[in-house]
Amino acid sequence: MTSLPARAGRRCHNVVNPLHSAIYFTPDLARELAPYGIEDPAAVYFAGRAAPLGRVGPGAVTAAFYNFSPDLVARHLPGVWESAPPEAVLEARLRAADSMLRRLLGEEAVGSAEMAEAAELALRAAEACTRPGRPLYASLADLPVPDAPHLALWHAASMLREHRGDAHVAVLLHAGLDPLEALVSHTAGGRGMSPAWVLSTRGWGRRDWEEAQERLRGRGLLDGGGELTGAGAALREELEEETDRLDSAPYEHLGAAGTERLTELCRGYTTAALGAGAFPADAFGKG
Repeated sequence: MTSLPARAGRRCHNVVNPLHSAIYFTPDLARELAPYGIEDPAAVYFAGRAAPLGRVGPGAVTAAFYNFSPDLVARHLPGVWESAPPEAVLEARLRAADSMLRRLLGEEAVGSAEMAEAAELALRAAEACTRPGRPLYASLADLPVPDAPHLALWHAASMLREHRGDAHVAVLLHAGLDPLEALVSHTAGGRGMSPAWVLSTRGWGRRDWEEAQERLRGRGLLDGGGELTGAGAALREELEEETDRLDSAPYEHLGAAGTERLTELCRGYTTAALGAGAFPADAFGKG
């Protein structure tokens, strides 16, 4: 098997993942769940992401999602399943993905030969994903692959995203970063969601955030201004590199040429989706 160029898998993930994760930021999923009485944004998110796991309670979701306040999770689970069982939410997810991709990418892209090619490549990559220790990926792997290419790509993107995410949780645990310390150090590096967005969606308070900052300062990972120290930046890069290693199998299976082609295709789709407003302007960065 030919070795991939350095960080090829990460580069591919970075353009494939938004095609999945946009579902939690666009109005499509909320619109599909509103008839069931699921309207709170957190309830929409938890139902939509947790539905593949089945009728789970707050403990399992807090563990698997990792960085949400347990109190916020318990506010919505398992109660949300009384409004809509997981089977109904799974159907709503697919309807939402369909309308989202058609709106963000356009009918021509959705029906194109390139879309079918991207779906085939992403599904081939997902063939090498592994289930042990990866609950979110494994739950998705139990679901049927949709027939329509754009939905098959969305499903494959979801599996690839959760496969990497499950591995990243293991890496965070090994590094001794609790959920808030992981969030604080991630945003301090200019990656991921902004602190304001995290606090408004993850259920933590400002004091929780400040206490996590103090713990990171005590480890020499954060400076007085809330920025990563050299040691903090090095740790964050080590975390990503170890996640790359644990998530390498799908891209090694796809091969260098296939990974490059999937990256090329999904970069175009993600660029189009971003241009069409797939994510709120204030959701990412240090703001």
